[in-house]
This record gives sequence, C-alpha cells and structure tokens, in this order.
Amino acid sequence: MPEFDLDIAAVGRMLRPRNPEGNKSTFGHALLIAGSWGMAGASVLAGRACLRSGVGKLTMHIPRANNDIVQISVPEAIVHHDVAGSPCFSEAVPLESYRALAVGPGLGLHPSTCQALARQLQLCRQRPTMPLLLDADALNILSQHPELWDLLPEGSILTPHFGELARLLRLPLENLLKDEEDCCRMVAEMAARQRVTVVMKGAGTRLFSADGRCARCPWGNDGMATAGSGDVLTGVILGLLAQGYPSFEAACMGVSLHALAGDDAASRLGRHSLIASDLVEYLPQAFLRLHG
Repeated sequence: MPEFDLDIAAVGRMLRPRNPEGNKSTFGHALLIAGSWGMAGASVLAGRACLRSGVGKLTMHIPRANNDIVQISVPEAIVHHDVAGSPCFSEAVPLESYRALAVGPGLGLHPSTCQALARQLQLCRQRPTMPLLLDADALNILSQHPELWDLLPEGSILTPHFGELARLLRLPLENLLKDEEDCCRMVAEMAARQRVTVVMKGAGTRLFSADGRCARCPWGNDGMATAGSGDVLTGVILGLLAQGYPSFEAACMGVSLHALAGDDAASRLGRHSLIASDLVEYLPQAFLRLHG
C-alpha cells in the first residue's frame, strides 16, 4: 500500500481562501452531538475547536444537565437539548439545518444512547451527501452493534485510537500493536470495504481513504497524549467538513492543524504540561503556518 507523508506546502494548498464578502451562513453550520453527565468537558473541547476551524455556526446537542457548563464555556455555540431532559444523548436530531455532523465525544454507552445513535444514523442515510464523523463512544457503540455499519453513509470519517480500533476490528489490542504493517493493511481494507475515511490516531497518525490512499502525519509530540486531545481533533475536522471540504481532505487538514498546534504549544509550554485546551488556543498559529 503506497503511503505518503503530509507536508506543509501540500496541506496549505488544500486551504481555500476565505470569501471576504461571506457571512456566517457562507462558512457552514455544524452539528456536534457530544457529552453526557460528568463528561461535559469533551463537548466543550470539541465545540471550541470546531469554532476555531473557521466554521460559520455551530450547534451543540448536549444533555440538559450540561447546559450551564457549555453555555458559559462555549458562548459562541447554539445549544440544543433532548426534549426529555435525559442526562445522556437519547433523542436523534433532525438534520435539515446542518452541513456536517460529528457524534461521539463524551457520549457514554447508556442503552438509550445506543438507540439514539442508531436513529441518528438512519437520519444520516436520508441525507447521504451530508458529511458524518464518528469518534470516541460512537465508535464503541458501533463496535458493540456491528449492524450499524450498514447505516454509515459513504464518505463518513472514523477517528479511532488503537483501543477503539481493536474493538472495531474485534481483535486483541496486542495483536494490532505487534505488527504495524499488518495493522495498516487491516485498516486500509476496512476503509475500502465500508467506503469510509479512517484516521488511526497515535504517534505518526495515519489516514486511510476509501479509494486506497494512505497518508502519515509527521508532526505531533508525546505532550498531546492527554485526555481531550482527540475531542479537539474531532472539532477541527467537523468545522472543515461544514465548510465543504471533502472527507479525506478535511481529515488530512484537521490532523495536520491539530498536530502543528500541538508542536507550537509544546515549544512554548513544554510537553510535560501540555493539556488539550492548549491545542485549541494554538490552532490560529497552525492556520497561519499553513498560509505560509
């Protein structure tokens, strides 16, 4: 399988110029379904990262119990709740108003959440051209309910770390870690079979497209191995999808911006003290690097 390294110039060429006469509708409306009671932080990190990615509008569908935290932490976002007031995601969200959807950060595995995700994916099938990203507990639910694979629209993006990937592939984690080449082969086959983009997160994050492309991210550092880092990545990619970037392109750009922000943050703050919130704060600097 041919593999290529991402580079600043190539990723920079993907970045489209902003429309100087645009408005918030011009730059897309994203929907983020995230959080559960005790996991509001995941939705906050993903939401703030999405807004830093250039999106025009963001709606966050969260449990009512997390309302005050999110309203205060992400004041730029529109907040939406389940009507029933559940402490977790339990009601699918109509999609007519949105240009892209991400589901998963901090979602939890409550049975009502599993049912709601199934209903949400059914709605996504009715809008097959709307980009979808699944992360974190959405991936864990997918691994527990493999019948949901059939509901994923082509071009969806999955962003597993190795633990989530092992569950998706139904293999022991140690089997994935002991043979890098075989692991990449299985992920590439999964991406082609399901017609999705897979972002295999970790040191030297790799991206696999449905049509057989494989890219490796040469940036990033061990300071990014911290809780919430993946939530930030989800937000960045979601914002790019809502702006109209194709799935594999949005994934490559999102991974690059995330890693470059991590390197810039580490160079100023050190790797030992890096936290996920720092990645959000350094995203503007990462965009400037892509602009050249």
